[in-house]
Amino acid sequence: MSDRPRRLALVASKGTLDQAYPALILATTAASMGWEAGIYFTFHGLDIIHKKRHAALKIAPVGNPAGPIQVPTLLGVIPGATTAATGMMKRWMGRANMPGIPEFVEMAQGLGVRFFACSTTMGVMGVEEDDLIPGCDIAGAAAFLDYAAEADVQLFT
Repeated sequence: MSDRPRRLALVASKGTLDQAYPALILATTAASMGWEAGIYFTFHGLDIIHKKRHAALKIAPVGNPAGPIQVPTLLGVIPGATTAATGMMKRWMGRANMPGIPEFVEMAQGLGVRFFACSTTMGVMGVEEDDLIPGCDIAGAAAFLDYAAEADVQLFT
């Protein structure tokens, strides 16, 4: 048996409020259990670690049949539906004593969770290193695959 701690490698590709929580919950849980944990933020998942965007993540009721507001898709496009769904989810999370995304990100980093920002996606989307919260590693797919190859658990959230 190896003396190294277990390792979790996650890919976060969506930057919505309901997709940010699973990656952060799994990574902080793993870190709390003494595991190494790393999250690779790619495509819209970069919003989770974007200085100006991570505090304003939203959840859209359109195309999300399990969302906090159960309405027909057509009604989900009514102005204010996204704001209502986002507010409802934030209230749910608050009642469950879950931190907001900025606090959760800070907590994850404090526990030693590594944040990898996809360099290719950054170039495609015009995201600069200065746009990201401090402490993120800029990594291409090959670098993260090397990290994930040594992981005991690999997940795509």
